[in-house]
Amino acid sequence: MSLKPLGIVTEIVEAAGMGISYAYEDLVFLEHNAFLLQFTANDKELLIHTNSEAEESEIKDSIARLKNVALDHGMIFSDGSQYTLTQADDDNIRIEFSQSSSSRL
Repeated sequence: MSLKPLGIVTEIVEAAGMGISYAYEDLVFLEHNAFLLQFTANDKELLIHTNSEAEESEIKDSIARLKNVALDHGMIFSDGSQYTLTQADDDNIRIEFSQSSSSRL
């Protein structure tokens, strides 16, 4: 199992004016819940999954900025699917991803 380039992803996110709140396995949670990142089998590509409750008009520019900064760092941030967050219990959240790829953005 190869190590994921979290350091480079952190640089990209910060250069885009955002911050990372938590990384768990292949998911990278940003300081907001409008979208999250997921590592793929290709260490140079991540998926951007959007929260089903997020307004497209509010996150469109942020995602475009993130994709552009990623390209400047030799990475590709591709559109993923939508997800929904729910509280599973006191300490955990549940993330459900839609089956189809998002074409909103």
